[in-house]
Amino acid sequence: MSAVLEVKHLKKAYKHDKEMVQAVNNVSFEINSGECLGLVGESGCGKSTIAKMVTRLEAVDEGEICLNDWAITRVSGKALRSVYQQIQMVFQMPVDSFNPRIKLGEGIMESLINQGIGRREAKAKAREYLEICGLNKTFAERYPHQVSGGECQRASIARAIAIKPSLLICDEATSALDVTVQAQIIKMLKCLKKDLGMSYLFISHDLALVQEICDRVMVMHNGSIVEQGTPDEIIRYPKEDYTKKLIDSVF
Repeated sequence: MSAVLEVKHLKKAYKHDKEMVQAVNNVSFEINSGECLGLVGESGCGKSTIAKMVTRLEAVDEGEICLNDWAITRVSGKALRSVYQQIQMVFQMPVDSFNPRIKLGEGIMESLINQGIGRREAKAKAREYLEICGLNKTFAERYPHQVSGGECQRASIARAIAIKPSLLICDEATSALDVTVQAQIIKMLKCLKKDLGMSYLFISHDLALVQEICDRVMVMHNGSIVEQGTPDEIIRYPKEDYTKKLIDSVF
């Protein structure tokens, strides 16, 4: 399989109390076409920093990021639009990612119009992708505060996939939802992966969720990848003490 994303020797440090703290330390991985790669670890281990660097929301100190064989490590300005055509991100708190003053349909349309799609076509596509994500077209006329957390997350996923990205990054995308809604979102993501051939970077602290959707898993601790394998390999035969502690906390 061809690699959608290749990350090589990524490093990122921040200044904390006059000292430099290594948030991401020499991390390398790749995500193949149609694959879901899980990234797990406790809060503060560097998972979200990786997501921000991949999406160019954070600058890279060292290392390289390649998207479909295109080096995007230092891409800036107008070229970032092309990056965002291929990578989209779903955040933990979906309501915060929508403008509270515009309806959900308009929020989805906005990303399509930014990619050069006409308003009439964008409106039709917004409703189409809401339905793909399990919401009928009436949700296009609702404001973010008028829907539940699960419905808002479905709408944010609809907005992300409407421009048909190569890679969808889900950063704790279900952690703010109750267990029933979590299961619904995971089921929907699995269907989208199958039907649209999407690739995912699925970031979570919950190994049980990762086991449900991911093809491979990387365990992150103190900025480094300490273990990787299939979900079954990681959960049944953990090698690192840190991984064993993560498993014990979930199972």
